[in-house]
Amino acid sequence: MKLTTMLFAGATVLALSIPAQAQVTLKASHQFPGGKGDPRDEMVQIIAREMKAANVGVEIQVYPGASLFKPNDQWNAMVNGQLDMSSFPLDYASGKVRAFSATLMPGLVRNHDRAQRLNNSPFMKEIKAKIEKAGVVVLADAWLAGAFASKKGCIRTPADMKGLKIRSAGATFAAMWQEAGASIVSIPSNEVYNALQTGVADATDTSAGSFVSFRLYEQVKCITAPGDNALWFMYEPVLMSKKSFDKLSKAQQAALMKAAKKSEEYFNAETRKLDEKMEAAYKKNNVEVIHLTPAEYDQWLKVAQNSSYKRFSSEVSDGKKLIDEALAVK
Repeated sequence: MKLTTMLFAGATVLALSIPAQAQVTLKASHQFPGGKGDPRDEMVQIIAREMKAANVGVEIQVYPGASLFKPNDQWNAMVNGQLDMSSFPLDYASGKVRAFSATLMPGLVRNHDRAQRLNNSPFMKEIKAKIEKAGVVVLADAWLAGAFASKKGCIRTPADMKGLKIRSAGATFAAMWQEAGASIVSIPSNEVYNALQTGVADATDTSAGSFVSFRLYEQVKCITAPGDNALWFMYEPVLMSKKSFDKLSKAQQAALMKAAKKSEEYFNAETRKLDEKMEAAYKKNNVEVIHLTPAEYDQWLKVAQNSSYKRFSSEVSDGKKLIDEALAVK
């Protein structure tokens, strides 16, 4: 055998002995500011960095600030496989899967400790099953506490909401605000600043993270922060198109879930800090910061039960069951 033939044969054997690893480029899109410390962006960035370090042939390109897809277009893009990954407020897809509104339901979570316990509850197992059935998978859980704020003054009780034009993050809160006498302005969170500035909206509810990253302290006079009696909690997980996930090799999937676990652990440590950062930012900008008392919280809960809970239970086949399962978590 000639030397060149021997070398070629040896190289072929060596190449065949090395497992082939498909090179994959994934696109991650979300609406939150990039490079400014928003933990939702950082969750995605952590996954991207960890996958690069894992050296399993997966690169993740991150497009923050709604630069690739508009906020409300991301769900369909994941379902169709046009978008691979997103940090996504699940309630944004409640128009497609009505049950998702349960993940932004007034008074259903109340505090961070309970949010963590919800993740492994029958309630969330059912929600995740509905997510997967729709063609999307959960990579990392994330619950954010939120607040509500106004240009007009402090909102403590339902009576303070009467006559306000409020941007609401979802249908369940919109129902409660309307029951209290407000009118609803329908826009995504990245458009709230301009709406407040131009008078399109007088008030808004959104997550503590968005209240800071979108600098809404420049537009409001008073904010009702989460404290011990938080009406507002929202599920904003890192999601992935099931079509995209299924295309990955087992090794790539395992590395991705390991990276996602690290991002979730990071977020769990950061989520409480978001509330503290929000309060500090608003006080620094001379915005009055208040918290609901238990009595004020109970007033809002009665309004929610007569509006949000009632409507959800009647419109969603297993709506009452989902609410009961969530409230059963101690």
